[in-house]
Amino acid sequence: MTVERRLAHAGFTLTRDYPVPVEDVWQAFADETQKRSWFGDSDAFDSREWAFDFRVGGRDVDEAQFHGGPLSRYEAVYTDIVEHVRIVTTYDMWLDGIHMSTSVASLEFERIPEGTRFTHAEHGIFFDRFWADGVNREEGTRGILEALARHLG
Repeated sequence: MTVERRLAHAGFTLTRDYPVPVEDVWQAFADETQKRSWFGDSDAFDSREWAFDFRVGGRDVDEAQFHGGPLSRYEAVYTDIVEHVRIVTTYDMWLDGIHMSTSVASLEFERIPEGTRFTHAEHGIFFDRFWADGVNREEGTRGILEALARHLG
């Protein structure tokens, strides 16, 4: 079987206001127990591997098998962290062991009178058969931000 080799680029920016202080939103990313409760746990899949190392140069891993579906693997490296201001990562995604994408993402935390304005900006490169998955990544990230909102309650 011949694999068509191609690349596709996709970028998006999502901004969401949370009615809690910046410190609370920040801790949801910086504290392993909190992050796992909203980012890495779900009834939709069985967790396989989890690693959390929140520091510049640190690596996070979240691998899970979706019920009746594929094995998903996320591996991120923190490239910049400024407390209560920003987090920048590069991350790779695999689906059933096939490298699907590499992305750079910036997470910005801004104090506003109502709480926190959170901005997620991302640029992804999608490989080969996953070339059209950029739209799905944006939609998946919206779901993650919704999970964060539920966690922040």
